[in-house]
Amino acid sequence: MQGFDARTPTSDHEAAIDCLRAGVEAVLPERVVHESVSLDGDALTVADATYDLSVYDRLLVVGGGKATDGIADALESILGDRIDAGVVVTPRRPDETAHDDAHRIERLPGDHPVPSARGVESTTRLVSLLSDLDERTLVLVAVTGGASAVLPAPADGIPLSDLRETTDRLLESGAEIHDLNAVRKHLSTLKGGGLARLAAPATVVGLVLSDVVGNDLGVIASGPTAPDETTYDDALDVLDRFDLDVPRAVRTHLARGSAGERPETPSPGDSVFERVTNHVLADTFTALDAARDVARDRGYDTLVLSSSVRGEAREAAKTHVAVVEEVVATGNPIDAPAVILSGGECTVTVRGDGSGGPNLEFCLAAAPELPARAVLASIDSDGRDGGTDVAGAIVDADTVSERAARAALANNDALPKLRDADALVRSGATGTNVNDLRVLVVGAGE
Repeated sequence: MQGFDARTPTSDHEAAIDCLRAGVEAVLPERVVHESVSLDGDALTVADATYDLSVYDRLLVVGGGKATDGIADALESILGDRIDAGVVVTPRRPDETAHDDAHRIERLPGDHPVPSARGVESTTRLVSLLSDLDERTLVLVAVTGGASAVLPAPADGIPLSDLRETTDRLLESGAEIHDLNAVRKHLSTLKGGGLARLAAPATVVGLVLSDVVGNDLGVIASGPTAPDETTYDDALDVLDRFDLDVPRAVRTHLARGSAGERPETPSPGDSVFERVTNHVLADTFTALDAARDVARDRGYDTLVLSSSVRGEAREAAKTHVAVVEEVVATGNPIDAPAVILSGGECTVTVRGDGSGGPNLEFCLAAAPELPARAVLASIDSDGRDGGTDVAGAIVDADTVSERAARAALANNDALPKLRDADALVRSGATGTNVNDLRVLVVGAGE
């Protein structure tokens, strides 16, 4: 992971960035896996479970998402030649090269947030590795944020172009992740428990880094190793509620599924999950806890407001500002100097044609209303907010005027406004993803 690049004119600004840095470092996949996975002879321990490798003829590693490179590196260092084969798919820019042939786990390219042809090709390789497995195979599956896009396996009759268009419509609608995935699960052969069904009757162990509020296994990466409680009817309901104009092939596929003409995704109690166990190794609270430790060490009183903040970014920003105002006015719920932390996943309903992301909109909406003693920093833990190449921003009351902020928000154009204010936070791709992280620092005042 690269360092955090941001303007920090005061010690409170520095504290905010230090908290964010500590939060991201706490959920880096190499660190998380080494803390949770170990090998002693034939005993492989994952979190609180132990697997006897002597009863398996093969050990495979597969997965996808923003953190799978690091998970693969850690598993190779722990298991070495006990790994027989593996394929993980990660988002890469076209100019990035894959790892060399020395790795036992292949690293193949995909794209995020919209699926691509090379992602389909990479996923096809992963699917072929999981074909015709038996009960003497152990499959470790890296399940991390971003896998929904980088592991596209379009259902029969759904062209990739239609899947891409549908994904774009969903992302622009402001739909929350649960709604988004209800549709994607029913347009894929791997999502919604599809990977578990493909691998059965092998033993499947999910190594999960959660980027989902509430750690719902059926939602993280669209739940490839988890039962699916949604249906084709639910997917159609999402399209109708958000009034989405999607390609005819997509709506026809979902309608046929609703009519019983296509098999449903495996639901709770399905036999394909009898030999499946999922372990959440890190989540948003893991990051917030590490950030809290840093704030305490710097002498701030601390409060984790919530790790589950969701909803429209600019509306959530108002609530956070209200908490800061209360701290300044009354000393509740904590006394300044204080650090208030939150995480979760906010959304943006796109109505303009500007550039930005949820964290940038959060900061831009909050900045003009912040008390003079407050600093706010908000980032996406993967290092790229929305479709931008920045992690987020750090702002205070002097960053931007209310009039300028309102005009930029009307066009969903937070990025250039915050760039002009020298308020951006850059980290590069962090190699992990546990959702958004926010730090509000309230100084001691006079």
